[in-house]
Amino acid sequence: MRGKGLRYAVVVLVAVLLLSMGAGSVSADTVTGVPGKYSKEINYLISENIIQGYPDGDFHGDDKVTRAQAAVMVGRMLGLPGEKRSTDFPDVDKGLYASGYIQSAKDKGIITGFPEGDYRPNKSMTRAEMAYLIVKALRLEAKSDVTFTDIPKSSKLYDYVNKLSTAGISEGFPSGEYKPDRIISRTEFSLFVARGMNKEFKVSSGTEEPMEVLEKQIVTADFLNVRNGAGSNNQIVGKIYTGDTVSVYKKEGSWYYISSDNIKGYVHSAYLMDKPSKTYKVAIDPGHGERDPGASANGIVEKELVLDVSKKTREYLENAGMDVVMTRQSDWYPSLSGRVAIAERNNATEFVSIHANAASEGANGVETFYYASGMSSREFNSYKLAKFINERLYKEMDMTDRGVKNGNFHVIRETSLTAVLTEIGFLTNKEDAGKLKTQHYREAAARAIALGVMDYYNWKE
Repeated sequence: MRGKGLRYAVVVLVAVLLLSMGAGSVSADTVTGVPGKYSKEINYLISENIIQGYPDGDFHGDDKVTRAQAAVMVGRMLGLPGEKRSTDFPDVDKGLYASGYIQSAKDKGIITGFPEGDYRPNKSMTRAEMAYLIVKALRLEAKSDVTFTDIPKSSKLYDYVNKLSTAGISEGFPSGEYKPDRIISRTEFSLFVARGMNKEFKVSSGTEEPMEVLEKQIVTADFLNVRNGAGSNNQIVGKIYTGDTVSVYKKEGSWYYISSDNIKGYVHSAYLMDKPSKTYKVAIDPGHGERDPGASANGIVEKELVLDVSKKTREYLENAGMDVVMTRQSDWYPSLSGRVAIAERNNATEFVSIHANAASEGANGVETFYYASGMSSREFNSYKLAKFINERLYKEMDMTDRGVKNGNFHVIRETSLTAVLTEIGFLTNKEDAGKLKTQHYREAAARAIALGVMDYYNWKE
């Protein structure tokens, strides 16, 4: 079931569940009793006019869902006849509001009774029973390597719970259990519906109960697959990108269970780094500009290249929670002293000037400069910042490492800030220039510089 059909189905499911809801629409602000930690999902359903509350204005999140309500849900979803009628179950009276749906669902083999022959319409639904119903209702088929300690893989229930978890609609608990016999509440059901309707709320194997955040980390890869289990063979449930901040909840060897925005799942720890605990402010200086184009070769103008890379660097840093000052954001030329003044006036603590090199055709690679005339702490910090950036840069660019050098450049000499000047490749070298023409390597340069800055901040802490 897809598109409008799926939306209709979930609307019917919730409408049936909330048989006692009052007439008229309400806002999220007027419904009380919404659990705080799930307010986003439930308020989403309210904003979509799916949940409208009860006459007393309360959400009643702890109320239970009955098997009769479930039969109506499934019946309306599938368009089964719902007129009241006699049933094959001795405990389902013809006058029961759900009698028609119960018998129609039974005729289709969708629901069954208990061994004694009764249906028990007023019995509360369990997590196991709801798994059967939602998987059938939404026609979920995809499975993955999800396991639960209290559900053997050999059991029929395992397939249904696996499909529900693979779809990002339900999870287990920190103990590794699914708790199939646990009675399902209105809150839990609302979460299932929100996740079925909106991919932003989908989850992956982990926990439906709050977990303690162990630490904050930053993604260092271009992109990183988030999986529903600890291992590369598990299904991908989403992606996160360079500079994204993730909360780490648990560690299973080299795999971490994390959340980032609305994505939860496992990622490999090799592509994460510690998030600096403080918010720092760094000045990014795109070299040259306006009347000073810098070097030009192989179809590249330095002032245009470094402005592009600098803007990308700013984005990576800001995504990671850093404050950024730009000495220029367009094609204009601040003086060398003016660039330093912009950084210092805006209370930056670090200064990174970005350039591209030019020399003989054979010269190639990346290099990063700092200035030192003595042994001051500022000069040592500048050396360390240059080391961190250059180490990232030559690897990301797959270029020759020309190293870290002491350079007598105005913008890194005439400042009180920790300051470096990095050369991201030679425009006069065909191989370097070929890379610098592409957005792929410009992104790589920006990513390397940003990660080098964050490496430095982590070192300082």
